[in-house]
Amino acid sequence: MHLVCLDLEGVLVPEIWIEFAERTGIPELRRTTRDEPDYDKLMKYRLNLLRQHKLGLSDIREVISGTRPLVGAKEFLDTLRREFQVIILSDTFYEFAMPLMEQLAMPTLLCHKLEADINGMLVDYHLRMPNQKMEAVRRFKEINFKVIAAGDSYNDTAMLAEANAGILFSPPQNVIDEFPQFPVTRNYGELRTEIDKARANF
Repeated sequence: MHLVCLDLEGVLVPEIWIEFAERTGIPELRRTTRDEPDYDKLMKYRLNLLRQHKLGLSDIREVISGTRPLVGAKEFLDTLRREFQVIILSDTFYEFAMPLMEQLAMPTLLCHKLEADINGMLVDYHLRMPNQKMEAVRRFKEINFKVIAAGDSYNDTAMLAEANAGILFSPPQNVIDEFPQFPVTRNYGELRTEIDKARANF
């Protein structure tokens, strides 16, 4: 059986922290793993900014509820799910992503969790597990799925390498240059073509 694992941000929805930064007018929240490779340091920086600006979980949900999936994402996903089992593997948080998942007809999402205090202020974050994208793909292969994975950024490349077939979707040039082994797609039509090509090769 064939399983497709997709990254979320940059593939189906906008970069959520960047979108949140724009909607709150806090440019410092635009900082991502492209700017700070130490994820723990980055998340502590983000949580500190939220505390400074007195933004809690309800504020996050209100802002994110106004965000929309990328143009064509739902149609692409709907069509893909008719022929494949599809799992979304993301380094985002359920508290950020669920309003967007509702707009995508609730595909299965595996990601992380935020922790809030009794006042709804964010105090910590909890990874589901380290390297969860790669580890999930590895486990799916162990139960005899052929895995096709697609993502857009450096933090997806371990997942793509672990999959039976890995595909880049609208990646930055530095990722293309560093990982030339992965085919590059720029739109959903091209991505679907590469997914079908990979399935035919198994």
